[in-house]
Amino acid sequence: MLDFTLLILFAGGLQALAARVQVTWDVGYLNISRDGFSTWQAIGANGKLPIPPIYVTQGDVLELTAINHLDKPVTLHTHGLFQRNSTYYDGAGMVTECGIPPGSQFTYIIETRDQSGTYWIHSHYGMEGIDGLRAALVIRDQDPQLLDEYDEDVLLTLEDWAQAPLNSMVDMLKITPLVNLIPNHPSVLINGINANILQPIRFTPGRRYRLRVLSMSFTYWFKVRLPGHTMQVIEADGIYSRPSAADGLNLGPGQRYSVIITAHESLDYNYALNVTFYSDFIPRIPGLTPRYHKVPIVYHDNAPVKAFPLIEDHEVKWADELAMEPRDEQMLLEPVDQRIVRNIKVLNKEMALPIHAFGDYAYDPVPVPPLLTALTTGNMALSPSVYAPQLNAIILQHNHVVELELCNPDSIIVHTYHSHGHAFQVVESGPVNKNSSIPVKQFKGRQPMRRDTITLAAGQYVRLRIRADNPGVWFQHCHQEQHNYSGLAFMFIEAPDVMQRTLRVPQEVVNFCRMLGHPTHGNSAGRIGSDMTGIKPPLKILGLTDSISGS
Repeated sequence: MLDFTLLILFAGGLQALAARVQVTWDVGYLNISRDGFSTWQAIGANGKLPIPPIYVTQGDVLELTAINHLDKPVTLHTHGLFQRNSTYYDGAGMVTECGIPPGSQFTYIIETRDQSGTYWIHSHYGMEGIDGLRAALVIRDQDPQLLDEYDEDVLLTLEDWAQAPLNSMVDMLKITPLVNLIPNHPSVLINGINANILQPIRFTPGRRYRLRVLSMSFTYWFKVRLPGHTMQVIEADGIYSRPSAADGLNLGPGQRYSVIITAHESLDYNYALNVTFYSDFIPRIPGLTPRYHKVPIVYHDNAPVKAFPLIEDHEVKWADELAMEPRDEQMLLEPVDQRIVRNIKVLNKEMALPIHAFGDYAYDPVPVPPLLTALTTGNMALSPSVYAPQLNAIILQHNHVVELELCNPDSIIVHTYHSHGHAFQVVESGPVNKNSSIPVKQFKGRQPMRRDTITLAAGQYVRLRIRADNPGVWFQHCHQEQHNYSGLAFMFIEAPDVMQRTLRVPQEVVNFCRMLGHPTHGNSAGRIGSDMTGIKPPLKILGLTDSISGS
C-alpha cells in the first residue's frame, strides 16, 4: 500500500521536490513454496512473498508501518541506514525496542537526506527475517554527476531459502552432535523467485547498466561474475567509491555492491551472469554446495550464448574494500581515542550449532532494552555496571575515534560482521596467528573505504574505525542468523549523556514493552545500580583475551 504526500524543500536557493512515502506491511503467516520443493509456513507482508522492493529518492521520508498479525512480536530493521537522532527506529529487537506486540502496529520513520544507495529491510526479532520478512530498499540518488554515469538501473537480489522455519532447525542443531548432522541445504532465490526459472536481463548495445547486487542471505555467500564484461564498482553498502575495475563480486550475508557494466556494441552473442551459491565451512556436496546458477543476459533473442573457459577463483580479480577509495574522500580517522579488541569465542564446538561470543559472554537479551536503560539511569548510564554482562555493552564517548579489531581464530568458520548505526573505515586485515603465511593487507592511499558489513575470514582479523558521532544504542553482530541467535553479538552504548539530552523515544515504544511484560526503566533487570537480581547468569566463554584501552 503506497501513498505519497509531497513536500516542498528549498536548498541553496534551488527548489527540490521530496516526498513523504508511506508504505504499510500487514505482517502475517502464509503457507508457500518459493523454491518449488518445500511448502511451509513463512512470514510475508500484505499476503505476499517476495515482498516488493521499496524505491525512494534521497531526501524522501519513508514512513513504514508494520501491522503485526503474527502470534509473537515483530520489528523492522533498515539494514545500513544510520537512523541518526532516531536510534529508537533502528528495529533491533530487545536492543532499541521490545517489539510490536501481536495485534498492534507501529510506524518507523526513516530519513534519507544523508544517505543513498542500496539497502534492505528485514525483521530483527528472532528468526523472522530468514523466514521471509525481508525486502530490498533502493534510495535513488540526486547527484547529477553520478546519474550521468549510467543509463539504466537494475536490481539483483540474492537469497537463501530454507526447507523449514529456521526456529525449529536451530533448536535441533543445538542438541545435534556435529558428527550426526545431516545437512539440510537451502535453495537459492534470485529476485525473489526460484533461481532455476529466471527472467533474462536485456542489454541494449552501448548502454551503461548500474547493477545493484544485494545479498539478502542469512547464512550462505554468493559470488557474481559476468564473463566477457568488466565491472566498474561504484558502491559498497551504500558508500560510493571511485570507480574501480573488477571481474567479480563476493558477497557475504547482508553485503551490497553497485557496479556499472557497459553493454557491447554487437548483437552477435548473449551472455550469462554466473551466480555461485556457497559456504566454505560446509562440506562440498556435488549439486548442493557450491551450487551454480546463470542469469541470462540477452542482447538478441536468436543469438547464441558465448562460451568462456572455466577459471579458478584465485585468477579472478574480486572487488576488495581494501583496494577501494571512497568518493567523498573521507580521510583516515585519527588519532584513535579508544581501541577495542574482540575475539570470537566458541563453546560446545562438537555440536552442529555451538554457542558463540564476541567477547567474554554469549549475547543474550535482557528484560529492559539497553536503550531504555541508557535513557533512564542518569549518570550511571556511563557505567558498564548497569548493563548486564551478557549484553557485551561498550560505552563510547561522543565524537571519539574508535578503532575496533575483530579476530576470528577459527581455522574453518567464516563470519560476517554488521554494524548498526555506522559505516566503518576498513583499515587492515591479516592473520590472527602472527606465524601464519596469510599476508597483512592495508588500505591503499590515505582514504580507507567504508561499509557496514564485512567478512571475517577464518583465522584472520579485521581492523576498523568509526567516529562516535551518532548517539544511540547500536547492535553489532554476526549476520549469519544462526550465529547471532547463538550469542555472537555485542553493542555500542554511544554517548548516553548526549542521548539523554537529545532523544525522545516515542511513547508507543514504552507502551509496547509494558504490554509485553518488560520493565521500561532502570538497569538491565529493571532495578537500581548494578543489582541484576532476576536475570539468569551470563554464560562466560573462555578464549583469547579481549581488551579496551583509552576512554
